Amino acid sequence: MIEIKQLTKKYGDFTAVDHLDLTIKTGEFFGLLGPNGAGKTTTISMLSTVLLPTSGEILIDGNKLDRKASAEKRKFSVITQEYSMRQDMTMDEVMEYQGRLYYMKKKEIREKSDELLAFTGLIDYRHRVVRHLSGGMKRKLMICRALMTDPEILLLDEPTAGMDAISRRQMWNLLRQLHSRNITILLTTHYIDEAQSLCDRVALIDHGKLDTVDAPQTLIDHLGAFAVDITTEERLVSKYFATKRDAIDYLSGSDEDMTMRNTTLEDVFVERIGRRIDQK
Repeated sequence: MIEIKQLTKKYGDFTAVDHLDLTIKTGEFFGLLGPNGAGKTTTISMLSTVLLPTSGEILIDGNKLDRKASAEKRKFSVITQEYSMRQDMTMDEVMEYQGRLYYMKKKEIREKSDELLAFTGLIDYRHRVVRHLSGGMKRKLMICRALMTDPEILLLDEPTAGMDAISRRQMWNLLRQLHSRNITILLTTHYIDEAQSLCDRVALIDHGKLDTVDAPQTLIDHLGAFAVDITTEERLVSKYFATKRDAIDYLSGSDEDMTMRNTTLEDVFVERIGRRIDQK
């Protein structure tokens, strides 16, 4: 279990993360959502101990996490937004290098590489150099590398950034398989549909502060499970209803250009976070 208590990160007068409190259960797929500059990547960086908090603490299974806590740090693997691999290495060489960093035996490296490359569908491309891989294949290889040490917690910072729709769906299926292995996954993403599809719970944050935490469907139901979109000359306006009957009654009582649909987590995000940004 990950416990984040009053976690704060300041850069001079700027507060990137502001007294954040979160609990992430063992084996949970948890999403961290927010606009640019909300503090998502900073939070991930503190969890990976790349950054040290200004105040507050992080507990892993009850033990405080810091740069000296090697047992806790070994439970983590991090996949960043940037491709952090040598472009002139083959997949096999990337995996071997990662294994050697953790003093794995040669046989163990080979067996683990075979298992992970097969698991991600990359086994037939193992001799291809990184610079010749597609963006989706690079992301999968980064996951393979992160799993070499059998982590208990996987931190994913925008793992599908820049992917096309097909590659994104392939990555979603891969992440679901990882989740079924009881790995705790913390995901940051700008793709709200991604969080709705994958996450058990999500936290919405804005300007480093926690707005709300709940299951995606619970947040949707709280806003209203059915949306009616009203097209005006200036913009699109959405109204939300608890039942389909209520939405249909609203539609039938107006001559405006309207459509009905299911409410999404993106609607929740726009209503709770987006409107606040517009008002500033």
